[in-house]
This record gives sequence, structure tokens and C-alpha cells, in this order.
Amino acid sequence: MSFFVHHVSKRYEIWVPEKIDKVFSFFSNARNLERITPDFLEFKVLNEGEIEMKEGLLIDYKLKLHGIPFRWQSEITKWEPKSAFEDCQRRGPYVYWDHMHLFEEKDGGTLVIDSIKFAVPGGSLIYKMFVEKDVEKIFQFRTEKLQNFFG
Repeated sequence: MSFFVHHVSKRYEIWVPEKIDKVFSFFSNARNLERITPDFLEFKVLNEGEIEMKEGLLIDYKLKLHGIPFRWQSEITKWEPKSAFEDCQRRGPYVYWDHMHLFEEKDGGTLVIDSIKFAVPGGSLIYKMFVEKDVEKIFQFRTEKLQNFFG
């Protein structure tokens, strides 16, 4: 049945003129994800209270994709302060979604690297029609927000 699943790998990079401590701290606050996600997704973190980032943490979200409401749950599967963390979809719209966040000191600032691997149900046609442009828009928006926030 893998014929009806489209696998994708993407990598995005942005350099920001800020120390790695401050940049990693920003990303360590799960609620900041709402600030760097486009409005068209109506994205909301559902966990109540303080969210302490650590390996094994489950984070619940709600969002809309093309007007269809979804629940999404991610697990933090890797946590290396000031260096990297990884979140993996445990429940959501994709067959799988693995997102590695890497942080490197570079040229007096921080290089933020997003490496994502995911699989779209329905195959390459669904990916081309509904997912590809959305993923690009999401990471373009994220880049602009990070440039504004840290610029």
C-alpha cells in the first residue's frame, strides 16, 4: 500500500543575529510555535499550564488544513539543550512527521536548521495538490517571523 503514500524530506535554514542561548530558549517554549505559525492554520497549543520541554513530552495541538479541523500530538523524542531537539507526530494528519531542530553558533549569531521528514497519505497527487505549497508557506512565514523577532 506504500503506493498511496508520498515520502518527503525537506531542509530549511535561517541565520539570526542572536546568541544561541536566546534562540534555543525561544524554541524551548512550545507556546512560541503559535507565534511563528501562519494564521490560516488556526494553530493552537492545547496543553494547559507550563510546558517543560524534555524527552518524552507529549504536546497536543489543534489546527485546520484547508478548513478541515485536525488534532495533532507530537512527542519530543530528542532533547539536547542549546544544540537540538526532535519532535515526532504521534497522532495527526500525516502518516508520519519527524522534525529535527538544530542550532549552531555561526558568525556571531545562530544558524537554525529545520530538517523534516514526512509521509503524505494519498500519494504524490495529494502532496502536489494540498501539501507542498502549504509546507513552503509555513516555513516561509516562520523565516519571516524569526527574522523580525531576532533581526
